[in-house]
Amino acid sequence: MDIMISIASTVVDQLQKPTLAFMIGGMLLAALGSKFEVPDPVYKFIVILLLLKVGLGAGISVRDADLYSLLVPAIGAALTGIAIVILGSRTLARWRGVSQVDGLATAGLFGAVSASTLAAGMAILDDEGIPHEGFIGALYPFMDIAALVTAIVMAKVASARRIATSISLQPSGAANIMGPSLSPLALQYSVDTSTIESGLIRGILLDTFRSPAISALLVGLAIGIFTEPDSVYKSFYEPLFRGFLSILMLIMGMEAWSRFAELRKVAHAYILYGITAPIIHGLLGFGVGMIAHSMTGFSAGGVVLLAVMASSSSDISGPPTMRGALPEANPSAYVGTSTGLGTPIAILSIPMYIALAEALIGW
Repeated sequence: MDIMISIASTVVDQLQKPTLAFMIGGMLLAALGSKFEVPDPVYKFIVILLLLKVGLGAGISVRDADLYSLLVPAIGAALTGIAIVILGSRTLARWRGVSQVDGLATAGLFGAVSASTLAAGMAILDDEGIPHEGFIGALYPFMDIAALVTAIVMAKVASARRIATSISLQPSGAANIMGPSLSPLALQYSVDTSTIESGLIRGILLDTFRSPAISALLVGLAIGIFTEPDSVYKSFYEPLFRGFLSILMLIMGMEAWSRFAELRKVAHAYILYGITAPIIHGLLGFGVGMIAHSMTGFSAGGVVLLAVMASSSSDISGPPTMRGALPEANPSAYVGTSTGLGTPIAILSIPMYIALAEALIGW
């Protein structure tokens, strides 16, 4: 009974946080028929600014870390993010009635990292007097970017292959599209079957890394690592970030409401995934942390925080990245599942990882 009360309390607490609160506000505006809208150029500016800030912050964290000690857990973090997306592609994205792109976008957010959940994990360890590496904060961009890029690439590959099966070439050479139209990128890679076999993934990888969302994230990361943008980061990007994020969530809330009906028949799939995935992912991250511990002496506190990162789901970098790179994905699926269910479960599971680390490693 106490656990249920705790879960309910955490869910209510999350509903009051800006990420979900503004999204719900946008859904209410749409439900009431409001004519409120944000011009597309303004929306694009907001997304680019948000992702530049995320990239810069991650780059500064990596630059200030001990790179030698960081290497093994960083590789483990990246592989964990990729594994979480692949696992989601084999489960949620294949659930009957679940759109593949929605399933992959959701898995991408679950593979990425929530900075607020990581901060909560650090605070709990500090309160318990459990030491951990100072570079832990620098691990999140490795898991975060690896998961988001993997999800986007897999979604675009699936889209291209799906439209390829819906096209039949007539004797005259004209293409007859038998199914629903998809993105121009998918059509580009699907018309020539030899391109599908030999150059599809390479082409989509290039397209993904050249897309505005991923480009902004990566250039911010590079600038943060190789230069010293701390002054502009603290004076411009940091103060504006939360305000612009709230506007983005308002926009996504309005869009989510317009597509909410799509989820009614498969809501149970997202609920089940949102409840179970954080635990499974956290245990996966814990296992990777144990490997790093045996190879490099990675601390028990570090193992716990790697598990916390794996169990968390992105509430900052993920939504704008998915909205920019996969506009066809339904925000009510990936944001609602990750922030509404995933985040509370991830936070509540932190004591379990602490108990496991104490039993297997000790302090």
